[in-house]
Amino acid sequence: MGYYFDDTKSIYAYEGTDVKAVMRSLAYRFMGQNLKHDLYYRAYTNNGIVRTTDYRYLVDFNKIFPESKDKDCVWAFTTLWAGPNGGGGAFDINCFGPMEFYINGELVYKSDIFKERYSETATRVSYTLKPGWNDIRFRWEKTKAGFGAQFGTWIGKWDLYMLMPSKERFGQEGLLFTELVDDQYVPEFEVGMSEKDFDKKLYPDIAFPADGKGQLTHMFGTPEGKYAMAWTKAFFDEMGTAKYTFRLKARGNTTVYLDDKEICSIDGGSCEFDVDVALGDHDIFVKSVCGGDWGFDLSIDNIELKSAARVKGTDDPWMYIGPFDADFEFPYDVACDMHHVVGEPKTYWRLNAKDTFVRPYNENTLYGRWNYPLGVTLYGLLHAAFMIESEDIKQYIKDHIQLCVDTLDYALWDKEQYGGATGIHNLLTSIDSLDDCGSFASTMLEVHKYLPIDGVKKVADYVGNFISNVMSRLPDGTFFRKELMHHFHNQTLWADDLYMSVPFLTRYYKFTGDIKYADDAANQFFGFKKLLYMPDKQIMSHVYDFKYDTMTGVPWGRGNGWVAFSLTELLAELPEDHPKRADLIEFLNEVCEGYLRLQDPDGMWHQVITDWESYPETSCTSMFIYAFSRGIRYGWLKNPEKYVKAVYKGWEAITKTSVDSDGNVYGVCRGSEFSFIPDYYKYELGWNLNDTHGTGIVMLGGIEVARLTEFLNK
Repeated sequence: MGYYFDDTKSIYAYEGTDVKAVMRSLAYRFMGQNLKHDLYYRAYTNNGIVRTTDYRYLVDFNKIFPESKDKDCVWAFTTLWAGPNGGGGAFDINCFGPMEFYINGELVYKSDIFKERYSETATRVSYTLKPGWNDIRFRWEKTKAGFGAQFGTWIGKWDLYMLMPSKERFGQEGLLFTELVDDQYVPEFEVGMSEKDFDKKLYPDIAFPADGKGQLTHMFGTPEGKYAMAWTKAFFDEMGTAKYTFRLKARGNTTVYLDDKEICSIDGGSCEFDVDVALGDHDIFVKSVCGGDWGFDLSIDNIELKSAARVKGTDDPWMYIGPFDADFEFPYDVACDMHHVVGEPKTYWRLNAKDTFVRPYNENTLYGRWNYPLGVTLYGLLHAAFMIESEDIKQYIKDHIQLCVDTLDYALWDKEQYGGATGIHNLLTSIDSLDDCGSFASTMLEVHKYLPIDGVKKVADYVGNFISNVMSRLPDGTFFRKELMHHFHNQTLWADDLYMSVPFLTRYYKFTGDIKYADDAANQFFGFKKLLYMPDKQIMSHVYDFKYDTMTGVPWGRGNGWVAFSLTELLAELPEDHPKRADLIEFLNEVCEGYLRLQDPDGMWHQVITDWESYPETSCTSMFIYAFSRGIRYGWLKNPEKYVKAVYKGWEAITKTSVDSDGNVYGVCRGSEFSFIPDYYKYELGWNLNDTHGTGIVMLGGIEVARLTEFLNK
């Protein structure tokens, strides 16, 4: 019986240690379980309860209802989704006054006089969700001290958002809330009910005044001579090509396009016209020019219009964008890929409702996301794709990274437009740590060498500026975590950050040709060594805590793996005559000696690398294999023979212990915090199946095994 699964279910039982076979299993399993989907689009109203820069919702009813009196109350309703096994999490709540929090009718949290008195102090409230949609509601009461709260994700930049629960707005981000009610009122509201059937007025109010004016006047005012575009789709269902009757009512100069062909233009008034249309989906655009009150209505006999972006939280089939100067040529391709802002000043699609816009959200679990574990995963996937000659996987990687690059400008605009919390690029738009940028940007540059990415320079420079000019440093230039949104990390230095910085700086040096980035990368190792190296064991502590001015002294497996891995990334590109090169090679030999002694008899390294009773940890095992193999191939390691044996022993152990016959990866420690005692790592910091901290690293480890074999057989 193996550690994680029966021996007969291992990839070794089917393929032995064959690297290509293992790569195929890992790569196709990952891509098959994380299919390529575009972004998700939701209606969003920017005049109610919204998330702010710390990704929590801000509720200030003194501003929303300035006429409110003591003891007035407001109820708010929203929903959270949980998968088939249910779920849970935690909110950090700051109460400005009395507050109650309910899930599925049960009281989860009720404030008291102490929570209300010390509103500057957050209270962490854990919650449990049932499978499916969960009914979330809040009650707030006004006092002289305040009226509302700030609540939401307990960890900075986590894009946790809630969805409105009424029939009309189901799927729109945010919360519905009542008008002012008395303190005895108890709402009879159910998820999915119509707002028309509820006994109180619900906010945010998105209805334009019933003044008879055109929808474009309500949305954009009356900017004389400027134009706006509207976009919808329709499926024409007659076989072959058939004639359809369009009916248009317009206020002002209006032109209708079917796909890229103009089919009607009028200067106000009404018209009816027939168009021959082939079976299938077609785009319909309307261009309207402002000459006073403006707007239009377009219908097609027996054809239902539908949202071009499948926008959730609205039944409006049209999206609108503008206004634009008359001489601005509307960029259909850019505007309609929904990944970019358009024009100057920049703008984006909106809906025919007050303060209501279209916003993109990445609801894929892994595809199209930017985070540091995915950076490592795609790095491994890239080289696995070349090894197994898979064009599909190469395209998948390229498309993933291209989506991230394409949407950064939009995300930065979104942050400024809506208050700080974005539905895409939550890390880069709120960047305050190396975790947010270095790993994925390094992979972006690696992929760009083989599969060119449009616009990569702008993103690389954005990350390069943060790392070189903004990230906190000690007086000697060493990176450390000074003040982050995730406060637990404040005033610490982590071994992990060598990977979060050095590979990017190395590739950015090659990308720009500026040696200062390689110099910076080299110097980091000496700063980290000074604070984390344990010379008696020749290994590294995980963290240095400046609050107590001491290293934690716990040698976490993956933290040490990052050190060896990153050192070889730099040495592979550092000029032969670099003044720090010899010292870096000496440091590599020191730590590799320490790591070599800690490989267990089966070939694995462990979660706490000095404690074989802790679980065999797959990601660090793969990284030590990677570093040893490179050290042998490049001639950096002294007495390479002993490392050769360790590489092959480690790879066999991974194929037997960590990867099953379906390409699933076991024994990868999840994302960590830190502790001064090893028991946290050993017992509390468990492993996840197919964790992205490990899948790509296993691929890279296997690829290095294959390269080593080729090298030794020359």
